[in-house]
Amino acid sequence: MRRLAALSLAICGLAACSPQGAEQPKFPKPDRPVSDTGATEFSTEVKRDELGEAKAVMDLAKIGQGNTVADIGAGEGYYTVRLAERVGAKGRVLAVDIDQGAIQRLGQRVERERLDNVSIKQGLPEDPRLPQNSFDRVFMVHMYHEVQDPYAFLWHMRSGLRQGGQVIVVDVDRPTDKHGIPPALLFCEMGAVGFRLVQFVRKPELTGYYAQFEATGPRPEPAAIKPCKLGADGTAVQR
Repeated sequence: MRRLAALSLAICGLAACSPQGAEQPKFPKPDRPVSDTGATEFSTEVKRDELGEAKAVMDLAKIGQGNTVADIGAGEGYYTVRLAERVGAKGRVLAVDIDQGAIQRLGQRVERERLDNVSIKQGLPEDPRLPQNSFDRVFMVHMYHEVQDPYAFLWHMRSGLRQGGQVIVVDVDRPTDKHGIPPALLFCEMGAVGFRLVQFVRKPELTGYYAQFEATGPRPEPAAIKPCKLGADGTAVQR
């Protein structure tokens, strides 16, 4: 148990942890439905490996030895354990989830598999609580459509990126209340918080699409963020 407690705290060594109790800024609500939180397992790990999903995503993201990566919505740890192997002993992986049960099970898995380069942390629905200026890549795989307050979430998440760090989103092109998000709407919501699309790929092994973003310009003030709306023609605009 001591080691599990240490796992949840170890990531604070990467950068100063965010202070708690400060007054929270106000963010717009999404102008769209939000999917209910799904199961912590998107599919069986064997099936996902047979498709080559994790390898395809990590290759596209150029994950290598020594990288520092956040796996948001880590669930049972499918990406966490594979990222840990890819970044090696000199790299670091932070696994984040809002589900306390998933975090506990993942902690047991990390301990059982002796993944010494992995730390775990429980996030908040509106804030993944990433230490600032810490990550080369932030992964959000088949989970973004479940974020209840996407503008607050992305705004807080952005501060966790290092200079040149990028965000990886894997999702499915379908309505947001059907456990997916149309790419145009994703691009608009990311853009509203100051992210620019740098790569977009559709591959069958992903069971959806891959989108990669980088932060550009200053982070906007929360009150200046305008929510996006998907039009009947499939385009999305800020209103």
